[in-house]
Amino acid sequence: MARLALRLARPGDPDAAVVVAPSADLARQRGAWDALPEHCRLAWLRGRFLAHGSLSLAGGRTHLEFVVAPDEAPILAERLAQLELPASWRIRRDRGVVTWKSGESIATFLGRIGAGPGLLELEARQVSRTLRGELNRVLNAESANVTRSVLAAGRQLGAIGRLEEDGTLARLPHAVRLVAAARRETPEATISEIADRLGIHRSAVQRSLERLEREAAPPLA
Repeated sequence: MARLALRLARPGDPDAAVVVAPSADLARQRGAWDALPEHCRLAWLRGRFLAHGSLSLAGGRTHLEFVVAPDEAPILAERLAQLELPASWRIRRDRGVVTWKSGESIATFLGRIGAGPGLLELEARQVSRTLRGELNRVLNAESANVTRSVLAAGRQLGAIGRLEEDGTLARLPHAVRLVAAARRETPEATISEIADRLGIHRSAVQRSLERLEREAAPPLA
C-alpha cells in the first residue's frame, strides 16, 4: 500500500487522490477511480479493509463491515459494486457502515484482496457448517426411520400374538410362519436383516408381515 500510495501520489498524477485524499474529496475522484487498473483498485480496498474493516465469524454467522466517514459509505459501496461485489450501506451513530452478510460475497472479497488466512478460516467454517447440516439431516432421517421401524415391529408383534392365541397363525403358509418366528426372536431386526437370515427376498418378508397384520385386524363392521 505504501508503494502504491507513493506511485499514485507523484506530482501531476490525477489518480493520486483516489488513495490519499480525505473522504470529503472522494466524490470528485470518480473519473480517476474508473481509470485505475483493477489491481490498484483492489490494493485500495485492501487498505480500507485493514484500516476500517472487521470480520466476524462468531455464532455460525458471517459478517464483514467497513466503518468509514458518512460521505464515503455510498462511494465505497458503489466501488465495490463496480467490482461485482455489491454491499449494503447505512449511517450508524454518525458513521457510514458498508456491510456484507453473505459468506460467498465475503469469501470472494477476501480472495481478491489476498487475505489468505481470513479466507481459509471462513472456508473452514463454511465447510464445518455444511458438514454439520448434512450430519443433522442424516441423523434426523435415521431417527425417523428407527421410529417407524419400532412402531411397525410393535404392530407386527401384537398381530402375531393375537393370531397365535386364536389359532390362526398355525393355519397360515409356512413362509409367513417363518417370518413371524423371526420377528418374535429379533424384534429389532429390519426387514432386510430378516430376509438375509431366512434366505428369502426382502419383498417376501414385507408381504408376510403385511399379511400378519391384515389377518389380525378386526373385521369391518
